[in-house]
Amino acid sequence: MITITVIMATLLELIDTTIVNVSLPQIMGNLGATLSEVGWIVTGYAVANVIILPMSAWLSLRFGRKNYFMASITVFTISSFFCGEATSIEMLVFFRIIQGLAGGGLLSTSQTILVETWPKEQIGMATALFGLGVVVGPTIGPTIGGYITYHLNWSWIFFVNIPLGILALAMSYYFIKGSEGEKDKKIDWWGIVFLAIGIGSLQVLLEKGEEENWLESNFILTLIMTSALGIIIFIWRELSIDNPIVNFRVLKDRDLAIGMITSFILGVGLYASVFIYPIFAQNLLGFTSLKTGELLFPGGLATIFMMPLVGLSLKKRFPPQILATIGFILFFVFTEMLAKSTLQTGENDFFLPLIIRGIGMSLCFVPLTSLALSGLEGKDIAQGAGINNMMRQLGGSFGIAIITTMINNRVAFHRGHLIDNISDYNPVSVERFQMLFQGILSRGVDAVSAQNMTLKTLDGLVTQQSYLLAYMDGFYIVGFFMLMAIPFIFLHRFNKEIKLPMDAH
Repeated sequence: MITITVIMATLLELIDTTIVNVSLPQIMGNLGATLSEVGWIVTGYAVANVIILPMSAWLSLRFGRKNYFMASITVFTISSFFCGEATSIEMLVFFRIIQGLAGGGLLSTSQTILVETWPKEQIGMATALFGLGVVVGPTIGPTIGGYITYHLNWSWIFFVNIPLGILALAMSYYFIKGSEGEKDKKIDWWGIVFLAIGIGSLQVLLEKGEEENWLESNFILTLIMTSALGIIIFIWRELSIDNPIVNFRVLKDRDLAIGMITSFILGVGLYASVFIYPIFAQNLLGFTSLKTGELLFPGGLATIFMMPLVGLSLKKRFPPQILATIGFILFFVFTEMLAKSTLQTGENDFFLPLIIRGIGMSLCFVPLTSLALSGLEGKDIAQGAGINNMMRQLGGSFGIAIITTMINNRVAFHRGHLIDNISDYNPVSVERFQMLFQGILSRGVDAVSAQNMTLKTLDGLVTQQSYLLAYMDGFYIVGFFMLMAIPFIFLHRFNKEIKLPMDAH
């Protein structure tokens, strides 16, 4: 029952990272918001998430893990209600930030509760069950969001959290064991301030960089300096005081330090692929948001099916390094298959690649998380889980920022290259022009108008092909980035058994 409780809470938090994406056009229309304003609905939630994740271990110790977990569920549920009731974009963004602060607390606390609850010989299974929420949540979010928005309206993507939140709160009260908080623990207020400034500025920088043209914007330059200074001062302070809000000393553990790198890369693949696929399917192939979301669902089912099997493999002492390597290779196969798409690619062509992605993500997440936390003891487990989760979320933000920028640049590159081949000296180009021109003439259009219409048609075809080639480049980049993680995996020590002590207090 404890496992069901924390998985429900984890799913609530992570589904909300992507459930809102397909509803943004409707929200813009209803609240009279611009595209830039509505983007803060996603950005505000992500920024709040990343800020709270490394603090969650300290907050659990300060107030007691059960108390903090229940408070997070309560605030998340209440803020979901106010998000659904929002009458202005400012109100919606404000309560999305509150929702993100509460949701970030649920993520690492859920993982720590599972680690404490399960027998140490079954810790791989516990990690697998936690991974269901982490991997499946962002994947099925667009499916649920598309379905709700299509059949009801955008407010219900927030209202559905309320009954689930109340149920999770009741189950937490009855099934999760309480622990006393350390009331005498001093609060590192300056640490909180510098963390919020440094990590918050970095997250906003990644979310808004492409929109603001990166280094051409004074706003982005200011964010770069602010985030760099904030993070440097934050790390210095946390290493120089006795009661840090984030204990960076846990990074002395080799496995956690390596795990941060692989978690970052995993975040790039998880979030960048969920980001690029829907845009490609809807903008170029003409799929509806509902159909795009439905196509992601079988891959989510594959992940759900595989997670317990991966947990059992770890329990039987199968090397997690090998499982993770297979997972990253499968993810590369997924991107390789999508990188060969054409404008004639249909719904059935996505089924197998997305299944492969689902299997690959399950093979990556469980072993990598188990390896990262395997060398920690006692209170360090919660600290390590918070930092590890933060790196995965930051990886996702970096991935989306990199892919967005790269696609825009590659569209311009491919368009220039294609236009160079359209000339009177290229027989293929001349043949295509004449075919289109004669087709338009045959409909009774005069020669001058037919010529203009032919040129516009060719321009549209070039633009379409430019975007197709750019998206294909994007899939390749994500795939090769995932392969980069494999050497780091083998820096982990090969142990016969992954062990995590249960005495988190």
